Amino acid sequence: MAQPNGGRAVTVSDVQELVRRKDEIEAQIKAYYEVLEDQKGVGMNEPLVDVEGFPRADIDLYQVRTARHNIICLQNDHKALMKQVEEALHQLHAREKEKQAKDEAEALAEARSQEQSLPRAFAKVNEVTPGSPASLSGLQVDDEIVEFGSVNAHNFQNLQNIATVVQHSEGRPLSVTVIRSGKKVHVGLTPKRWAGKGLLG
Repeated sequence: MAQPNGGRAVTVSDVQELVRRKDEIEAQIKAYYEVLEDQKGVGMNEPLVDVEGFPRADIDLYQVRTARHNIICLQNDHKALMKQVEEALHQLHAREKEKQAKDEAEALAEARSQEQSLPRAFAKVNEVTPGSPASLSGLQVDDEIVEFGSVNAHNFQNLQNIATVVQHSEGRPLSVTVIRSGKKVHVGLTPKRWAGKGLLG
């Protein structure tokens, strides 16, 4: 099937262009029919000769012939164009469906690969004091910590590692990655002095 625009994928604007051309052709056909109407209402099939076989003198034969010829040509163009519009619309819909299926497949694949590639957690949040820096950053109880600044499962030895990072990062945002209900979540946490104990709470 030849595509209306030489091999590349059909776009919505291609369809709009085809529809615009269709409207133009329809307007031209209407104009030529009006020409025939002005010639004593001669349509497409009325005879152009009188009863004695002579060319009719009451109409402009040249104008009628030209109008009829142009109407036939334009109707053929119109038919071809309608076919193109139909094909273009089919392609657009088919592509839309394909894209949807692909998006769904990709989302599924991503969800699967995330499940498989979740990093190892080295600590779990068991308490978050309301109003504390930890609570303001969005950390939640049961979040499993996989990265806390520069600390991760590979270099974590004990909670002192985290305390050291916190002390060195007072007032500066720390990147914290947690696993929350099976998904990786990034939290921006800024250790700072607050009403309660410590820099985190």
